Amino acid sequence: MLIQTTLTAAERAAIDTVPTGLFIDGRWRAASGTLPVTDPATGQLLCAVADADPDAGMDALAAADRAQADWARTSPRQRSDILMRAHRALLADTERLALIMTLEMGKPLAEARGEIAYAAEFFRWFAEEAVRLDGGYMPAPAGDSRFLVTRQPVGPSLLITPWNFPLAMGTRKIGPALAAGCTCVVKPAEQTPLSMLALADILDQAGVPAGVVNVITTADPGAVMTPLILDSRSRKLSFTGSTAVGKLLLEHCARTVMRTSMELGGNAPFIVFDDADLDEAVAGALAAKMRNIGQACTAANRIFVQRSIADEFAARLTDRVAALPMGRGTESGVVVGPLIDADAVAKVVRLVADAVRRGATVRIGGAPPDGPGNFYPATVLTGVPDDAEMCRTEIFGPVAAIGTFDTEAEVIARANNTPYGLVGYVFTENLRRGLRVCEALETGMVGLNQGVVSNPAAPFGGVKESGLGREGGLIGIDEFLETKYIGVRL
Repeated sequence: MLIQTTLTAAERAAIDTVPTGLFIDGRWRAASGTLPVTDPATGQLLCAVADADPDAGMDALAAADRAQADWARTSPRQRSDILMRAHRALLADTERLALIMTLEMGKPLAEARGEIAYAAEFFRWFAEEAVRLDGGYMPAPAGDSRFLVTRQPVGPSLLITPWNFPLAMGTRKIGPALAAGCTCVVKPAEQTPLSMLALADILDQAGVPAGVVNVITTADPGAVMTPLILDSRSRKLSFTGSTAVGKLLLEHCARTVMRTSMELGGNAPFIVFDDADLDEAVAGALAAKMRNIGQACTAANRIFVQRSIADEFAARLTDRVAALPMGRGTESGVVVGPLIDADAVAKVVRLVADAVRRGATVRIGGAPPDGPGNFYPATVLTGVPDDAEMCRTEIFGPVAAIGTFDTEAEVIARANNTPYGLVGYVFTENLRRGLRVCEALETGMVGLNQGVVSNPAAPFGGVKESGLGREGGLIGIDEFLETKYIGVRL
């Protein structure tokens, strides 16, 4: 594994294109302090961005509040056209944006390019939805009046995005907010602010009016965002992150009865029945487990394989995993990049050690390499018991934890034995069984014979402690709209 320790001229040029200030009311401005951004593959400083304080956060909210009325009055076609311009701009700028993302987050360039395409599609999808907002008209049951139903923007929205998909999680929130007529304040994760700052610049060039999108970066999100959440001018919070933080934010939102969308943690079961196409199931497991270096809330966290095929499945998966090159995401052919930071590596080390103590076997991987960077190799464990810590918490690393099961009823019960319910995966060639198990799983999404479920045209979200509301799909824009009924007397 060759790790480059200095930035190339192209890498430095890409980083230097990103504005590093706070984007408030259509202008870039400095802050009283700065926040370092580092390359997780090397630990090298990439640059420093503005570190907002609570006053700057309040300035951003004030700008969004001032711009709200005018933005809500813009025509749906105007909003749609702006989002389409941003969609085209993202695709045209794929190579620069992908390189920036890889440098600050670590994912391989091929995956970063895929995320740019995914992120851009949210803008196109919600550009199309902006002009299709509907309402209703009906006679009252007594016949003496008419019911008019219209939908209006909920108002200034706070959007908090995670580090693992630093651009797509932004467009998934900004797209419907703008399409609905809402202004917003966006707070990206402190580990990966550059992608969002680059996006703010693109939105500005696409014609988003001053104050409609504001971006603040900070190393102290609690101090900066809590006053905004408690402020009555904020009418919506959309958060993607951990369940623990989501619960805290919900407590804050209760103070003003703020609308919320929460996309929180997952503990995805990946179920392989003995009649599954094994090649398809192994490919699905690779996609569901190794995408984004395992750092996804949709990652297959608990792999359940029916006992009669468990050895064959594990052997095939191990062979595929052994062929995954690890290294800096900018290196040609790399599939497994670094984890986001040293704490992430330490967590995976702890979880694997715990599973092995409880009887699991390491088939491949299982220990971080020597040298710089936050690396952990693609790993396969077999015989992982349900009481292992990694079966109760998100691994957030490239570790496939395989256990066995005997019956359909048993695996459904074990899959549902978790407070989380974001996504599940089922592999079987029996359509009746597939539908039966999909309906029985207590999750907001299920992939049937596929290892990737995310799609801008589909509703993304979970149940139980995995969240509230949905992003994307036909109902994604509803999260940013209020329904108003008008009674008309005849």
